Amino acid sequence: MSIKVYGIPNCGTCKKAFKWLQDNSVEYDFINTKEHPPTAEMISSWVEALGSKPMRNTSGKSYREIGEEKKTWTDEQWVEAFAKDAMLLKRPLFVKDGTAVLVGFRANEETIREKLVI
Repeated sequence: MSIKVYGIPNCGTCKKAFKWLQDNSVEYDFINTKEHPPTAEMISSWVEALGSKPMRNTSGKSYREIGEEKKTWTDEQWVEAFAKDAMLLKRPLFVKDGTAVLVGFRANEETIREKLVI
């Protein structure tokens, strides 16, 4: 099993996730999306697995700078936007064995364990 965690190193939620992964002896690879932005193809597969809505970093500056038209965007438009600006992606985003399984880190312990360990 391989887990990749996409995010940025100074993100508080990412730090919380890293600690949980380490405390639970879960091996993972971290991909800094500022230094290595995901491709549109990768993002498209994530949107297919999770949907575009949960992947939106609605508290970020990049999201707030988009006009009201964002409310009517299709998944394809969101994929394009995420690919242009990775800061629009909610963090962290977990990919297990090539499939996006979880975005953010607010789920309950049981869900997190189910998605990342089992």
